[in-house]
Amino acid sequence: MSRSLVLGDGGWGTALALSLRRAGRAVTVWSVDSVYAAEVARSRENRKFLPGVPIPPEILWTADTEAALRAADEFYAVVPTQYLRATLARFGGRLAALPAVSAAKGLELHTFQRPSEILAAVAGTRRVAVLSGPSHAEEVGRGLATTVVVAASDPALAAQTQERLSSESFRVYTSDDPVGVELGGALKNIIAVAAGVSDGLGLGDNAKAALVARGLMEMARFGEGLGARRDTFFGLSGAGDLMVTCYSRHSRNRALGERIGRGETLAHILAGTETVAEGVWTCQAVGEQARRLGVDMPITQQLHAILFEGLEPRRAVRELMLRPARAELDHA
Repeated sequence: MSRSLVLGDGGWGTALALSLRRAGRAVTVWSVDSVYAAEVARSRENRKFLPGVPIPPEILWTADTEAALRAADEFYAVVPTQYLRATLARFGGRLAALPAVSAAKGLELHTFQRPSEILAAVAGTRRVAVLSGPSHAEEVGRGLATTVVVAASDPALAAQTQERLSSESFRVYTSDDPVGVELGGALKNIIAVAAGVSDGLGLGDNAKAALVARGLMEMARFGEGLGARRDTFFGLSGAGDLMVTCYSRHSRNRALGERIGRGETLAHILAGTETVAEGVWTCQAVGEQARRLGVDMPITQQLHAILFEGLEPRRAVRELMLRPARAELDHA
């Protein structure tokens, strides 16, 4: 029997494995940590990253690359973007023949590559789809109704992924704009951190709603500059994912921003957590790239200054509010 291979044992990788199983697929999850993989295989619970959600015995959980590849006819890359390159290198090119679905959300520092580009460069994968949308692992893992989008330049690959993932609790749409879908999933995390800063400062609902709306415009403007379609950012992978990440109690990016707004330092927060808030690193990458491209991204630029340049959050708010007046729907 052919199997879907999920690379990554975090909350989202676990939730995707459960979704694939609900849709009738045989599934293998690969973990980088052999000790923890054995614990999950024994306890049938990912206590570290998705506690309280039982894992069916039919899902194979392993840290062995040979066992992971056995019978796999596709793989899902669900590794944090900054670790994806090293993870793929462990498989030594043996993933090249398999179609891939990128389910990571972020941009690699220094190279500015999207996860799908890393998959092509390191794994040698020629057929890559991108999966994104409002999909917190805590809800997907428990089978709550979720709707996402899968995008690929190859319509057949998008349709195959849609068919293999769809179930009564997991609805999948298709798109032919993988660049836009992938950038939407990455850029929304920046705005979610900024929304959390707003929460931490106690700025209220009006300010947060404005920040989210203007943040969406930044996302679309930046995406267009990199070849994405503007309308993609007003769909599931843009506006949909942005809303859930900026407002949900499950959002790691929003929670990190809230702690920043309350006065904690980024170094202190990162030192005390194992989970990844991709918005921090995406902000660093995008802030630098936006300057090079000449794309105006005031929220992203102010958040970059807060996180990496020591700008006091309330001063950043003041600078945003005192920007020159202009029409709402112009270039900025």
